Amino acid sequence: MCHDEIFNLLKNKQTELIKRIAAIENDFKKGRSQDFSEQTTETENDQVLDEIHHEAKSELQQVNAALQRLEQGSYGLCVKCEEAISPARLMALPYTNTCIHCAE
Repeated sequence: MCHDEIFNLLKNKQTELIKRIAAIENDFKKGRSQDFSEQTTETENDQVLDEIHHEAKSELQQVNAALQRLEQGSYGLCVKCEEAISPARLMALPYTNTCIHCAE
């Protein structure tokens, strides 16, 4: 993949994650039902949403870091061993910062 393709892929992922995070945060701001049984269900849903929110924020940090590495010219190099990350790994996980060997 060329620089522009990677950049666009990461920017699209960044946009998707920002929208997802905003949607979850908006859902948290909504009022809750007065019905006790509904509140129980809503609380369970909030716990799931909180985990998804946490994961999305973490993934967004990784995407932002990958964009920074791309800008600095170090994208595609393992941060641990400094070897090139395989193109197949980058295609599967474009914001990864480690090669498959260092990730294990």
